[in-house]
Formats: sequence, structure tokens, C-alpha cells
Amino acid sequence: MNLAEELAGDSLELRVLSSISKVLVKRRDVGELLEEALNILQGQLGFVRGALSLLRGDSLVVEASCGLSPDEKERGTYHLGEGITGQVGKTGEPAVIPDTRMDCRFLNRTGARHEGESESFLCVPVIHSGQVVGTLSMDFPVQLPDTLSKLMKLLVVVANILADAVESVRLYFAERQSLERENDRLRLELGEQSSSAAIIGHSSAMRSVHLEIAQVARSSATVLLRGESGTGKELIAQAIHNGSDRRHGPFVAVNCAALPEGLIESELFGHEKGAFTGAHKQRIGRFEMASTGTLFLDEIGDISLQTQVKLLRVLQERVFERVGSQEPISTNARIIAATSRDLEQKMRDGEFREDLYYRLNVFPIHVPALRARKSDIVSLADFFLAKYNKVYNKKVVRLSTPAIDMLMSYHWPGNVRELENMIERAVIVSSSGVINSFDLPASLQTEAATGTAPVKTLSVSPEQTAGLERLTASFETELIAAALKRSKGNVASAARELQTTVRKLHYRIKQLRIAPSQYK
Repeated sequence: MNLAEELAGDSLELRVLSSISKVLVKRRDVGELLEEALNILQGQLGFVRGALSLLRGDSLVVEASCGLSPDEKERGTYHLGEGITGQVGKTGEPAVIPDTRMDCRFLNRTGARHEGESESFLCVPVIHSGQVVGTLSMDFPVQLPDTLSKLMKLLVVVANILADAVESVRLYFAERQSLERENDRLRLELGEQSSSAAIIGHSSAMRSVHLEIAQVARSSATVLLRGESGTGKELIAQAIHNGSDRRHGPFVAVNCAALPEGLIESELFGHEKGAFTGAHKQRIGRFEMASTGTLFLDEIGDISLQTQVKLLRVLQERVFERVGSQEPISTNARIIAATSRDLEQKMRDGEFREDLYYRLNVFPIHVPALRARKSDIVSLADFFLAKYNKVYNKKVVRLSTPAIDMLMSYHWPGNVRELENMIERAVIVSSSGVINSFDLPASLQTEAATGTAPVKTLSVSPEQTAGLERLTASFETELIAAALKRSKGNVASAARELQTTVRKLHYRIKQLRIAPSQYK
């Protein structure tokens, strides 16, 4: 009895649905359930090949199959709207192709069908809670339209029965993907990065950087870090290395701008004994040192065109020679480059090779300037405060409010490096447990922060005198407020600390409109 004859009655449909129902009751592993369901359908219906695809993002990926090799199964991925399967996934409407040779929409993405081979193809959506979560598709020997119509109705019922199982598998993959992303983020923030490579910052700009680090760390792609000097590009390169599979290998950093033109090739590629004057022994280059790890090329925009040509060859062929040798050496070092230069302008000026730029710019990451992430300033300042307390054995516990205001209003041309230097200096000069505004360098004493105007002549105007008085009042207010905080509002105790009389201190408190009761 052929397929058409079996479908003429209800026995085949009942056998199929009964068999699949038994599998649903017995099977606990959802993946195995889908595979067995396809095997039942193949045994009962005799299709040539079948596939059950899951919707992951905007693509349909084969999860279970029958009659497809592993390679064919892997190739059977369709974006929504692409081919017959993608169209069914997008519209939620079943599709019947009586003869695959006669329909140009049929893509044969798996490559399982031979050229010129004629088959009938059916594809139905798997719908859960009104949403398409996958597709069920099958190839049959060419069938009559009536037979295809009955097969389609049967497959729609089967797809409805399997919908819960398909959704369970889809949710499992979505949850696993989410956990993997969270794991990448946590690995970068916690145990697998050294404290020296800790990246401080939770602003939206830095959250984007953290996400990009997590995305690229596991791959071996070349990364190009762009950003102003002092933004912490080397720390980000270190974080990428620590989050990668190469974290147990070396992290080798080279500042290309700091190396003289005559030494940069020797530094990068090494040299043989006697290769040039002063080469008294063989030297291993940075590419060899980093062969199983990561090579960080800082300020890549400053290397000469001659060195660019040799660097391009290493990036393309992963082979180089030491200076003074013709023996090729292979390297597997991952390259992370960084620059504060405008490489696009340098290309227009003929100072940077276009082909090298595209080799380096595989995965660019823009590191924001400190003025673009001001919400991170206090966190960074606290981090450096703790760091230099240990270095200088000090016990400075916090920054005063006026000091924080000054840090927040400054434009930070030197970025994080300048902030670190300022906090180090403030820790050194602080004579109490607090960094006050007067502990910060003069460059932060802005007009906005002090209420003063710049003196442009040798004669001082009344307005400038008033500005200097406001500056003095601000200085005194901070000193008195800090003393009152430590004495919990006790004016007599604050006066002893400030080495003045209670009467004088009461007078200045009244003039400056300070309320000691606020500090009790």
C-alpha cells in the first residue's frame, strides 16, 4: 500500500499521533524527544529527509534531523524571510512545493539534494503562545496534490503537539546564551583579571566598552583600541588578554612611539648576533615572546612606513625573520594595537598604509575620554586614593565635597592618567584624613570653582578683590566644616584643633553662615 492509499483512511494519521504521544509521555530529554519524533515520522510516512528547526534570534537553525549528515545539518540555517523555510518562519503560514525543480525560492541550503532531482517539499510553522518558535520541514518523492494536502494537515497537527517541546529547547538555548554572556562579564570583572588591569567605571560609555571586551575576548581577532592618550588603553588590552583562551600565555606590551626608528625592528622581530653594530648576541623579538599569548602594540600610528610594510607581512602570513637572518619564524601571537592618532587622516596624508589599517581594524573599540564619562570620576578617585594610601602608608579616607566639585568641573585633558597623578599628589600633601580643595593642584582652581576672575592688569579692581575674598571664605568654610565634622559639632573642640579661640571661631562661623548643629 502506497502513501496516498494509507492517507485515504484515518489509520496512518492515528498511528503517527499515537506514537508521538507515547514519546512525549516517556521521554524526559527534550532533544532526544525531537529526534525520536522525526524517526517515527520517517518510519510511518517514508520521507526522504526531514528537519525540525528552532528560531534563535532572527535565524532558523536545525535542531533535530533525519536523513541529513552533520555538515548538511550545520548548513541548513535560514534568516527569517530567506528561502521557503525562512518565509514560513516569518509569516507563520505553511508552504507546499509540489516540485522543488519548478520553484526558484527553493534554495537547497543544506546541499542534500542533487542537481536536477525532483522532490516535493512541505514546511509548517511550529507555533507556541501565538508566536512562531520553529519550523518542521520534509522532503518526499513527488506526490499528487491531494496527497500533499493530507500530509500538510497531518504535519500541522504534529507541529502543534511538539510546540511545547520545541519552545523548551529554544528557551534552554536562549538561557544558556544569556548565562555565557554573563559568565564572560563576570570573568572580566572578577577572578581572571589581575588587579593591575582592573577597569573602573560603570558609566554608559564604559558599559559599552565592557560589552565589547566580552564579545571579542574569546576570539583571536585583531583588536584596534582608539582613544586619547591616558584613557587606559593598555588596561583594556590586558583585560581582553585575561578574558581570552590565551590568558595563561604572556602579555607583551610595546610602546612603538618610545622606540627609535633604528631599534623598532630589532625590538619587534629580534636580531642575530653581529646583525649590526652593538648586536653582541642573539635577541628574541617581541613577536616570538608573545607567540602563545598576546602582543600589545601601543601607539601603532607612530611607526614608519618601512616598519609598516614588515608588520603587514607578519599580520598576513604570521611569519617573520630576525634582523640579520633569512630563516622564517612562525608566530601565533594575537595582536592588539592602540593609537591616539587620527589614522584616517594619516592615510590621506600618505603616512599610514591603508592595507595595514584594514588588517588592524578588524574589531575597533573606542575608549572614551574622561570628560565623556564624568560619572566615573569619583569611583576612579576612590580607587587611586586607596592605592596611594598603601604606597605612602597614609590614612586619607575621603575627598571633601568642594574637592569632588572641582574634580567634576575640570575638563581633564590628560584623562585618567592625569587624575591618577593628581590624587597621588593630593595624598602626599594632605595633612589630615581628607583631601580638601586646597590639596589639589592649581590647575583645578578654576574661575567657576573659586568664583574669581583672572587678573589682567597690575591694578586690582573691586570686583577682583571681592573674588579673592570669596576664595578665602571658601577655603575657611572648608577648614571649619571639616573640623566641626570631626568634633561632631562641638565648637570648642573645633577651635582647639584649628588653634584659635572659641570667640573668634564663633565670629567666623556667623560670618560664613555655618550651622554647627548640622554636624552633630
